[in-house]
Amino acid sequence: MRRFIPLTILMAVIFSASTFAQLEIGASYELRDEKPKNGFGLRIEKGILEKLPVVNLSLRLHGSYFSEENNVDPNNQSFSYSEDLTNYDVGVAAVGGVSVGLLEPYVGLGLGTENYEKAVKDYNGLPGNRPEDGNESNLYWNLSVGAKVTVIPVLKPFVEYRYSNKELAEPTLADAQNGRIMFGVSLSF
Repeated sequence: MRRFIPLTILMAVIFSASTFAQLEIGASYELRDEKPKNGFGLRIEKGILEKLPVVNLSLRLHGSYFSEENNVDPNNQSFSYSEDLTNYDVGVAAVGGVSVGLLEPYVGLGLGTENYEKAVKDYNGLPGNRPEDGNESNLYWNLSVGAKVTVIPVLKPFVEYRYSNKELAEPTLADAQNGRIMFGVSLSF
């Protein structure tokens, strides 16, 4: 619960300031190498310093949800089980981009928190071989690089790569570093 207090304060500041530019709300399909491998993301982005002619600066609140169920039956072993892997994260980022015609490449730097859960069920085998359940929360920093295409002023498809590093928290269940690629659409208001 303590993690959401700073995000609530930040969102109150973002949406109460009159100097901010337009609001973007987006959704994405996300792929990564580690398990769970695919998921969905949401983002809310609010522009700042709108008087700059070509440069676009904004603050972004983003969240992702990954879930996967695996049936594990190792070869030449006397056990099998099913595991549910769930990973969700929430973060904030400062984003800067440049408008080049219909294309807007951008970079972002941010912080966030991630929760990783592993639940083992339907275990068949000796009690000593049972894998353990786990739940882990980590802080991370991330760096993102992407591009938006302005098809029409309201609709902006985007592609983005986000690198995350959780070495600040020394995770034991999840990978300390990961990258993901996102394909999505943003709506501008």
